[in-house]
Formats: sequence, C-alpha cells, structure tokens
Amino acid sequence: VVDADGRCIPFKALYGEQKAIVLFVRNFLCYTCKEYVEDLAKVPKAFLQEANVRLIVIGQSSHHHIKPFCSLTGYTHEMYVDPQREIYKTLGMKRGEGNNISVRSPHVKSSTLLGSIRSMWRAMTGPAFDFQGDPAQQGGALILGPGNEVHFLHLDKNRLDHVPINTVLQLAGVKTVNFTNKPQIIDI
Repeated sequence: VVDADGRCIPFKALYGEQKAIVLFVRNFLCYTCKEYVEDLAKVPKAFLQEANVRLIVIGQSSHHHIKPFCSLTGYTHEMYVDPQREIYKTLGMKRGEGNNISVRSPHVKSSTLLGSIRSMWRAMTGPAFDFQGDPAQQGGALILGPGNEVHFLHLDKNRLDHVPINTVLQLAGVKTVNFTNKPQIIDI
C-alpha cells in the first residue's frame, strides 16, 4: 500500500503487530464510500487505543487523493491506497454490481440519484478530472492480526453492501458508536 506521502508500506505491516480493522472502499469519488468514511471518522481514537486496534481505510486511487478525501470526510485515522488494486484482486474483491441491490448500508444517507450527481460534480470540479480508481471495483472489510490471524472477512456485493461499522467494531473488541443524531434512551 502507499501512504499520503507516496511511501510504500507492505500490507502485512498494517496488522503484523496489532489487530486492525481494514476497510477497502470502492473509490474516493463514490458517494456511498464518502458517507461510510464520514461515519468512520466519528469513531473516537480513544476507543481504538483502549482496545489496541488500528482503523485503516484503503482506496484504489493515486496517493495524491488521500489528503483531500480525509479533509472532505473529516477522517483522521489511517488511510492508504492500493493504486494497482493488487490486494483487492488477491482478496477476491469483485468488480461490478451484484444483482441484490436490496442490501442497504445504514451509513449511506443520500439517494442513488442525488449521491451520483454529487459524485460527478466532485469529479468535474476537482483539480485533476479523474475518477480516482476503477468505478466498478467493490470493497470489503477485514479484521486482521496480530500476525496471520484473520478474524473476519466480508466482500461487498455492491456499493451499498458495507458492513455496519458497529458490527466490525464489536467483532474487533472496540466500543460501539451512536451514529444517529437522536439521543439514546436508556431503560432503567
């Protein structure tokens, strides 16, 4: 993988010493990925430190797009890119949309039409008019490490098939987050 400064880092270094939640996104212009990463940005660093878990997002564009995407989404955790999609291919992440679009990510707020228009607008008004990766590539979620241990693997079937963030947090032993703006009601 490549970091925001263009340094190459072996993928295994991300989870070799410590458990890591690794989330692969479709591309940085995808509205569903943007909204998913905006919710990932709400995961407190303290929750991750307490559980000794890293939170990592991997995209498939040039490393030059990492800082603008982090700025856009408010994401401050680790982010890398796999510009040649080598890890995507090795893990068997699919290309194209599956037939079952009934799956709906709880983290995507925009309608398909509005989200697609916003994505196209960001592409057209960006400094370099490029699509920041293969638009047909799907992502996935893994919980890895330390070492060669694989705790969880989910390969997205389509752009809305994200694993709920609280599911991966819980599976990794991290406290969950209230993603709604509604106050929590606690029955005593």
